[in-house]
Amino acid sequence: MAAQLKLIALDADDLAVISAHVQDANVRVADIVWRQGEKRLVVGMNRLDWEQTLTGGATPRRLISVLRFDRVLSCKSRNIDLEAAREVALELLGIEFYPTDPPGGNVVLLFSHGSALRLDVECLECELADFGADDFGISDLDEGAESSGLGA
Repeated sequence: MAAQLKLIALDADDLAVISAHVQDANVRVADIVWRQGEKRLVVGMNRLDWEQTLTGGATPRRLISVLRFDRVLSCKSRNIDLEAAREVALELLGIEFYPTDPPGGNVVLLFSHGSALRLDVECLECELADFGADDFGISDLDEGAESSGLGA
């Protein structure tokens, strides 16, 4: 098994690398945790192991991962109900950073079907950490599948 990733983004170029690694990640609304008092957003996900896939691995492998943003001033959503629709499955398409007053700006997490999260940040502080392979099929987001439990 390949080493688990732990990437940190402190600028737009770093965030572009993390965005490439989380492209097509499966996210349950229940696994999106906004901790306003801590100025933190945590997103649990099952992401495709792009390194294994691009090196010709026999079958695509998914990893259980967490994406964390710190120094978040506000979190706004479009077409995502963080309170009611906890079992809704989303596909993360990418992450973008739009600077405003340096070092602050807006981070936008883009999901399928026009859904998005916009974070107003004091400065860009993001971490992607892998926790291991999805050996239990948690990434199956069909109706009735179990939540990964990362939102607990």
